[in-house]
Amino acid sequence: MKHRLLGTAALIALLANGPVSAEEIKLTLLGVGDVYNYAESDGRGGFARLNAVAKAERAANPNTLYVFNGDMLSPSLQSGFDKGQNTIDFTNLVPFDIAVPGNHEFDFGPENFYEKMKASAYPWAAINITNADGSPIEGLGGVMMKEVAGLKVALVPVAQDTSPEVSSTGDLKFLPTVEGGIAAAKQARDDGADLVVGVVQTNMANDRLLMASHAFDVILSGDDHSYATAYDGITAYVETSVDGQFLNPVDLTVTVEENDGKRTVSWTPSFRFIDTATVTPDPESQALTDKYTAELDEKLNVEIGTTQGPLDSRRNMVRAEETTMGNLIADAMRAQTGADLAIMNGGGIRADRTYDAGAKLTRRDILTELPFGNTTVVTELPGSQVLAALENGVSQVENGAGRFPQVSGVTFTLDPSAQPGSRLSEVMVGGAPLEADKLYTVAVNDYILGGGDGYTALGGGRIVTNNGSGNLVANDVMAYVEKMGTISVAVEGRINKLGQ
Repeated sequence: MKHRLLGTAALIALLANGPVSAEEIKLTLLGVGDVYNYAESDGRGGFARLNAVAKAERAANPNTLYVFNGDMLSPSLQSGFDKGQNTIDFTNLVPFDIAVPGNHEFDFGPENFYEKMKASAYPWAAINITNADGSPIEGLGGVMMKEVAGLKVALVPVAQDTSPEVSSTGDLKFLPTVEGGIAAAKQARDDGADLVVGVVQTNMANDRLLMASHAFDVILSGDDHSYATAYDGITAYVETSVDGQFLNPVDLTVTVEENDGKRTVSWTPSFRFIDTATVTPDPESQALTDKYTAELDEKLNVEIGTTQGPLDSRRNMVRAEETTMGNLIADAMRAQTGADLAIMNGGGIRADRTYDAGAKLTRRDILTELPFGNTTVVTELPGSQVLAALENGVSQVENGAGRFPQVSGVTFTLDPSAQPGSRLSEVMVGGAPLEADKLYTVAVNDYILGGGDGYTALGGGRIVTNNGSGNLVANDVMAYVEKMGTISVAVEGRINKLGQ
């Protein structure tokens, strides 16, 4: 059991004299994040099941706080059409008490996030995002102090400070996640909070730092797409899964004692596990799901080609080595533009699946693989910058980073054990050694051209096509598949990893 506000001497006095009054309150915290796809997958997740759970929790305990810890506007097949409005429609049916913007809230730029924030029936907040000049963002709140059954519960919303590297955040400023989160939690305690709850989007390494600070009572975190719980006797922690597949309400049994004008709050946690495969979908949300699905089916269930061999777009593969899906996408970008070479960041390939040999490819397949709405851009760069861009792409391969390059027109040997920045050798373009001073045309997507995923080396070149005249990457791939009819693509040694 965790005690706040009383030292050892005060506790001894309390035990001796007995409290003047005591009250026990059950508080439920339900967190969710990383909900990209509105529909279920293999009978789990999706907004219809998520909304059913949220409604049931609030009905069972009015002292329930339902929070969102980042990432829903993108990426998904539907968001490629409506820039995430579908997720706002679904979550407005069962509104959150607070929502924290994740990095994917900015995939379509800050203006789209502002529009979606205004359309939300719930408040968005983050203590560490400001305008470029440090001023607050209109409509984006900070720490929220909620009064629940007489308890002052501080919800501390913390965004991911790496968002500018992995999304299109414009000139917004993101302050440090860990330092800012801890400072805000401590201030909330000083401001009289009985309980401090972190609603956080960041990786588990930062989660551990936040937890070790003991500035929080509970941390509900997203970003890692995994499920986890922990409790060290001081701070309770939940990593909130992905697409609402597995939910973990945390029930706090809170005891409030008053003795000689001194208030003591203590609590114990109880973790519950909900596999949404066991949940009956919310009827209203399911009706909206069926509506969106019917509209998508009409647009997307159109066959465009056949694959001769298998294709692989699994997340752990496209972020670590040459893949058939990566080769197909990069080949399409190069073929449709006539560029010398093409680079596609593996993190932009999203379906996370395999296709059997002989599979019929549809528009839906390609848009599921490439849901971000990025355009294909051709830039002219010297070989030295091409090499720097490729070195960036392999600089975090051991971490499964999305910057890993899927390529066409270029081959290289990768030594993952070497220091970042010095991992590549035998770099060839069009079968000839890369020349540092020679100019090359490079087809990329507009996201990495703008420095996303650390690709700053792509900047400063002469733009041959730009966002205005470039096609969507997905459109280039669909046109390429339709033109070829039968796709023959294989892993062929474009990326040779030492040690394999």
